[in-house]
Amino acid sequence: MKNLFENLPLAAEHECFDNLLAVPGLRIERIVSHGQASPPGFWYEQDWDEWVMVLQGGAVLQIEGKEGLLTLQKGDHCWLPAGCRHRVVSTDKEETTVWLAVHRDKTE
Repeated sequence: MKNLFENLPLAAEHECFDNLLAVPGLRIERIVSHGQASPPGFWYEQDWDEWVMVLQGGAVLQIEGKEGLLTLQKGDHCWLPAGCRHRVVSTDKEETTVWLAVHRDKTE
């Protein structure tokens, strides 16, 4: 058994991604952010579904086609279906942001 909050990487230039579980059709990862954001003009557009939850810290997402920005604080989560264009506008610069992300292969 492991703890999601143990051995958190120190502040770094890039976000840290750690696979916690990977089985056919499903991947769970811990993401650790220290004030990072998507580069200007960059959008994620994945071929799989993703559910994300902020466990610590905070983040702001922009989802294409949605008015306004989505602010996520501790305990907030959102669903990003396959093909949903989105970007990380910002993550907390004062507190480490710890995300839990569940990736599911797209079902036909």
